[in-house]
Amino acid sequence: MDVGQVFREERGRLLATLVKRFGDLDLAEEVTSDAIEAALKHWPVDGVPDRPGAWLLTTARRKAVDRLRRDQVHAARLALLQVEVDRADPPIGDGLPDERLELFFTCAHPALAEEDRGALTLRCLAGFTTPEVARAYLVPVTTMQQRIVRAKKKIKEARIPFRVPDPHELPERLPGVLQAVYSIFTEGYAAQRDDLAGEAIRLARILRGLLPDREVTGLLALMLLIHARRDARAELLEDQDRALWDRDMINEGSALAERALTGGHGPYGVQAAINALHDEAPDFGSTDWPQIVALYDVLTALAPSPVVALNRAAAIAMRDGAATGLALLDALAGEPRLRDYHPYRAARADLLHRLGRDAEAAQAYREAIALAGTESEQAFLRRRLTAIEGQP
Repeated sequence: MDVGQVFREERGRLLATLVKRFGDLDLAEEVTSDAIEAALKHWPVDGVPDRPGAWLLTTARRKAVDRLRRDQVHAARLALLQVEVDRADPPIGDGLPDERLELFFTCAHPALAEEDRGALTLRCLAGFTTPEVARAYLVPVTTMQQRIVRAKKKIKEARIPFRVPDPHELPERLPGVLQAVYSIFTEGYAAQRDDLAGEAIRLARILRGLLPDREVTGLLALMLLIHARRDARAELLEDQDRALWDRDMINEGSALAERALTGGHGPYGVQAAINALHDEAPDFGSTDWPQIVALYDVLTALAPSPVVALNRAAAIAMRDGAATGLALLDALAGEPRLRDYHPYRAARADLLHRLGRDAEAAQAYREAIALAGTESEQAFLRRRLTAIEGQP
């Protein structure tokens, strides 16, 4: 059994169980790290135990008692925790409490700042170190330390409950959880950080196993269908070598997208269906643009936003022509959320180029380059600009 795989599988479950029992996220993180450190010391010599999760939990609980014994503030809690430690080891597998779903909702609570939710999800559920989270979000380590400390402090001060919301609360709370996971994915995909994008997919699989909601299925499908194109993403969709696309991932994502749309429509399911149409087309010219536009109409009704309007305009350009699409894009020029959104400038540049207005297209590409947030995005846009400027 691979020790690294055990840690990846068990860390989130272990942390969630400890937070539930001790009510202290910092303490739970510390003793989780202590337990893993102990495992790294003992398992290579003694072998991985038959019940690794139970071994880690028992070790972590004893570490917690040792820490609390040195803290008089927590003396009243110590007797209760000692009883917990003295109990028989919990069974492994389905018998070991799995409270990760509660941790998902704690990390994505609406009381937390939006920028903190994804960071806390990576820190707690994915097991990233603070420097790794900082690299993922392209911010200094000190900035990320402040965000995580702020989030934990907010959880304590606001007494955010460590629980799955009641059924009537789920429609309001679940989107925040899904957005946190999707934000991790988009950060990773844009920066060509396949480890980060893959971790978001892993988190979505865990979440779907814990909460088989239609929109959770839609989110997983969407990420799979996008990530399937990762090896060709350095080019525009029309220029990508489709032989590089991951067909197994496309097949899984398409099946999940169909399941997500069974019985109703949700934003992630509709976006997954759009990407399924892209991925299933044998070539760019065979793409079903009328159906994609129809799905964007559905998405506009479900979750209207300037970004959805931008993508719809791009799809209409492919269906009805670049001039029609450009008119729709220009009508969005006053949207504040698109002012510093580099894909908007890049989309205008592409349509201007298709219309033969290359001087304007080049300027739009320069504006997009200045706004792009990652080196890989900037490099792609520079290639497009060079291609235009190099033409006779």
